[in-house]
Order: sequence, then C-alpha cells, then structure tokens
Amino acid sequence: MNISILKSNPPYFFLAPLAGYTDLPFRSVVKKFGCDMTFSEMINANAIAFENDKTKKMMIKSPFETPYFVQIAVNNIDNMKKTVEIINQKDEIDGIDLNLGCPVNKARRSGYGGILLKNENKEFLKEIVKTLVTVSKKPVSVKMRLGFDEIVAVDRAKMFEDFGVSFLTIHGRTVKQMYKGKANYEEIKKVVESVNIPVIANGDITNYQKAKEVLEYTGASGVAIGRGAVGKPWIFLEMKQKGEITPKQKKEVILEHFNQMIKWYGDYGVILFRKHAHAYSKGIKNASEFRSKINKTEDKNEVINLIEEYFNV
Repeated sequence: MNISILKSNPPYFFLAPLAGYTDLPFRSVVKKFGCDMTFSEMINANAIAFENDKTKKMMIKSPFETPYFVQIAVNNIDNMKKTVEIINQKDEIDGIDLNLGCPVNKARRSGYGGILLKNENKEFLKEIVKTLVTVSKKPVSVKMRLGFDEIVAVDRAKMFEDFGVSFLTIHGRTVKQMYKGKANYEEIKKVVESVNIPVIANGDITNYQKAKEVLEYTGASGVAIGRGAVGKPWIFLEMKQKGEITPKQKKEVILEHFNQMIKWYGDYGVILFRKHAHAYSKGIKNASEFRSKINKTEDKNEVINLIEEYFNV
C-alpha cells in the first residue's frame, strides 16, 4: 500500500491510539487541524466478534476521519477472523491496525498486546498476522514496541513485511519499560533500514522540533503522537505549520473539541470535557480559577464563555 490512501507526501503525522483520550471527538479535532491518519482506541477483537454495543460505538468514525483504521487486540484466532469479517463489511473503515504494544498488566494476563512479542509467542504471532492479512480485504498495519523485555523489532518487522503488512508504527521502548526511560530511536532507525514498507516512529514526540529531529535521525516515513497530543491537540497544526501556533488558533482548537464532545456525548460531554480542560489550562493565567469553575458547571454555554474568557487573545 505504501500508505497510498494518504493524500500527501511524507512525512506523515498520525494520532496514536490512547485509551480514554483518543475518542471520536478528539480524533475529529486533530484530523481537522492537520493530522494525516487516525486510529480507533484499542478494541478487543473478542468484543467485536460478539458484537458488543459499546464496541460498535467505539468503531464509528467522524466525517473528518479519512483514512481511518480500527485498532484491534487479539488473543484468539477464531474471534479475530469474525472481527475481520465484520470490519470487511464496513466501507467507511479504511484498514485494520494490530496492537502489539499495550504494556498494561491486564493485557499481559489476557495474552494480547505487547506480550505477543515474547519469543515464546512467536509462532502464535505468526499465525495471527498471516491470518489477519489473508482474511482482511483492507490494508493491515501493526503498532508494536521494540520487544517485550529484549529487543526483537527488526526480526518481527521483517516477518510482518513478508506476510504483507502495509506499514509499521514502532514505539521506541520495550513492553517492560512501560513509559519509563527515553524512547530508543536507534532501534527504530534499524527497522527503517531493514524493511521496504513505511515505518512510523512513536515515543516522546511533543513538538515540531522533536518530530523533525526524529524524522531526520531515523529516516522514518512519519511520526505517531499519542501522549504528546493530550492537552495539546494543536500539535498537528504545529507540524503542518512547522512551528508554534498562535493563541487564537489554540482557542479555536479547544472550542472545536468542546463542541465535538457535546455533539457526540450530549450534555454529559460537559463533564467528560473537564479532564481535557485541565490539561489545556496548564500554564495559562489564573489556571486554578478556571479549573475550579469548569469543575462546578454542567452548562455548556457557561463552558464556552469560560474558554472565551480564560483563553482570551
């Protein structure tokens, strides 16, 4: 595929899936303001196979999201097949992303995510990826870490390329590292030099300058930003502008996010927006006062007025 469904030339700027944050409203905002590709939050393939209602809603994309991949976590081949067949019927979904990076204990115990990178799970992982690519009528990508505890990224990347995976997103840490230490771009660079499919670098990218350095060093086709976009979804606008945005642009993004939250969640979006408002207010004048007022209101018009007042340009 060479990410040919993307309309621009590299470098590409992706939003990495992040549970609890990269829901449809958030993805809508970053896509509108410069993000090239979005992915659903990680969804357990077993839940999709059994057509869980909450899961169905998690798969829905916004009108802004093209291209859009659904990210799945797999620990059962038969359920994965059912999931892929369901996704095959959804024309609005452009591809499937396999999660091989989730480091949380629940994922480890359940046998999905980053634990599949362990050498003892290699044969099972082969079966997963071969089957996924064979059954899917859409492009398949993989988001992975460097390994579970030892680095196996080059070996697995070559294997995935041989099986027909379209592109890779690589987080520069092992699963056991969780989010500790610094991302290892040297290992990402080795993967870039070892395969012919696009590689997207992920980990510790928080601004345009950092993205530029990572792209130049690794030779990657793009970067994926997850935690770096929380409280800063305008980071994608910075990528496109190649520099910082204006206060006016920042306020525009915040208001767009709030409006998308209300559109998707209804009045409950006011409450759900609070965690985002707290992140947005870091460093602004009278931030604690703003947070206190946001926490007390359930009126959407008052939230808009507060954003206009405290982010006044």
